Amino acid sequence: MSEIPTVTVSELPDDVLMVDVREPDEWAAGHAPSAVHIPMGDVPARLDELPVTDASLAVVCRSGGRSGRAVQWLVQQGFDVMNVEGGMQSWARSGKPLASENGQAPEIL
Repeated sequence: MSEIPTVTVSELPDDVLMVDVREPDEWAAGHAPSAVHIPMGDVPARLDELPVTDASLAVVCRSGGRSGRAVQWLVQQGFDVMNVEGGMQSWARSGKPLASENGQAPEIL
């Protein structure tokens, strides 16, 4: 198994464009405001929806496990991506901005 490219939350700007691979209920409860939601199981069918960036594209989940698997697969497909170490839990703990889709205060499920 090859090493998974990673980035820490502190290395990312608050408005980073990244892909959130969590499930819809997790996304609705709280996510980074500039993130694009593509659930992990949908990634292979939605590759054309991955944002185009000049730098490596950050991929995030709750704690880094699912996004790590997604990053590993995407790297094998030739994409320049990196896993957000610690996931959205680390993002929230770092005081980074959160948005929600459910009308409630944002939280990380």
